[in-house]
Amino acid sequence: MAGPGRVVAPRWPALAALAALPLAVLLVFFVLPVGAMLLRGLAPDGHLDLGAALEVLGRDRTRRVLWFTLWSAGLGTLLALLLGLPAAYALHRLAFPGAALLRALVLVPFVLPTVVVGAAFRALLGEGGWLAFLGWDGTPAAIVAALVFFNVAVVVRVVGGAWASLDRRAEEAAAALGASPARVLATVTLPALRTAITSAAVVVFLFCSTAFGVVLTLGGLRHATVETEIYLLTRAFDLPAAACLALVQVVTVVLLLLLVGRLRPAEETVDRAPVAPRGVRRGDLPALGATLLVAAGLVVPMAALVVASLQVRGTWTLGNFRALQQPDVSTALVVPVTEALRNSLQVAVDATWMALLLGVLVSLVVTRRARGRGERVVRRVLDGFFMLPLGVSAVVLGFGLLVTVARPPLALRDEPLLVPLVQALVALPLVVRTLVPVLAGIDDRQRQAAASLGASPARTLLVVDLPVVWRPLLAAGGFAFAVSLGEFGATSFLSRPDHPTLPVVIGRLLGSPGQVGEQSNAGMAMAAAVVLAVCVTVVMLLVERLRVPSLGEV
Repeated sequence: MAGPGRVVAPRWPALAALAALPLAVLLVFFVLPVGAMLLRGLAPDGHLDLGAALEVLGRDRTRRVLWFTLWSAGLGTLLALLLGLPAAYALHRLAFPGAALLRALVLVPFVLPTVVVGAAFRALLGEGGWLAFLGWDGTPAAIVAALVFFNVAVVVRVVGGAWASLDRRAEEAAAALGASPARVLATVTLPALRTAITSAAVVVFLFCSTAFGVVLTLGGLRHATVETEIYLLTRAFDLPAAACLALVQVVTVVLLLLLVGRLRPAEETVDRAPVAPRGVRRGDLPALGATLLVAAGLVVPMAALVVASLQVRGTWTLGNFRALQQPDVSTALVVPVTEALRNSLQVAVDATWMALLLGVLVSLVVTRRARGRGERVVRRVLDGFFMLPLGVSAVVLGFGLLVTVARPPLALRDEPLLVPLVQALVALPLVVRTLVPVLAGIDDRQRQAAASLGASPARTLLVVDLPVVWRPLLAAGGFAFAVSLGEFGATSFLSRPDHPTLPVVIGRLLGSPGQVGEQSNAGMAMAAAVVLAVCVTVVMLLVERLRVPSLGEV
């Protein structure tokens, strides 16, 4: 330790050593391809052409896409907050039978593949679906409903984690002074949760505005967000327009991440030790009822998906599942589903160890106590930089990689680890945000004591950090594995036609409507989506048993 008045120099060599590998990977496989995508669109002949970009922004369709993205993400965020706040309270402050199961149930949609969610809502709202009478199929209402379904878990996790550690004494004092429950909520509880609620709202808006598989499946060509419009434009090789929209998206994401970054320090300085939940009282019944309604709203689309997968022309059968093993049944099915699932599992395993390796290094970089203002600024900049894959279009990343790795010096198009590496970058922010609160909560004096007793940095890591972080580390691995299983945006560009992952197979079947003999591509897509959903659900139930409350604190 430094003596009084002693100026301690920043630990630049150690910082550089920890950050070197993640920085190199992110620069080569994220910054370079995204930059290449933007340059090919904005400077096709080597000269910057802002006139083409301005022309894109002036198109009627572009304005419609931007407006639809803005209002659908805003409405989805508002509804997710209204539904998620009561559930956050009930699941993190109350003790009742089945609470752990409900927490796991609410968590699952957050990591479900977007194509699975899209397939579930098509089964629920489409022709013959349980809610077909609403007339929502192919409408913005279906897209917003799916966005809420997907993001309620973020609100529950972020706000619930803060609510669980909130000291009850202030609320009890207000109640003792005669304040009604509503007044206690408005004047004591919500102000204390303002940071968590705002952070959750920003993150949900980010996820809604960059949703891909859900919007592509439910909106098609008629209702497009910036994310799906970029995909359609790259498929049409309208690179200037795609680059312009990608630039708008990148700027928006950076601003939102800066906002979240400004909110996070105040939240992470709070003691996160959870308060023991209490039993249900009469006044808690509305929140508990709202939570059960949320759970039902999450179950119904998945139940509709399962039913649709088990029916062919109104008859109960396993025909859709059997057809998935017969590639000759449909031209959209290139390989048997077992092979596609094996491809997905293999890619997910590789993506998980890559994401964990990078995530541990990044987490150590951003959580070690800074010595000096300069080092503190560098660590915060690095923290924000490593979060960029969270919101930058996976479509832009996938197409950019397709452009940059197709020729020397990065001729990696057929490299088997390319797709896992991209999926690891997509999962990296979740891994980091799972580990950072845990590592930041370790008293640095324990590390200093170990060092003063002669322990090397590696030994200190093993005896001080690892005993605390091993369970969150396993949970982070589960999150990365689940995210990788369902990643579709970048993988749709990079996977080889004869080596597809299961989400790519589902996307092809959903994108090729029609009847092939007794089977339909849509029915086969529903069956494949059930297979993928079961795999992801099993992984997340195992993660929930680790009881790590920091998911979603991005």
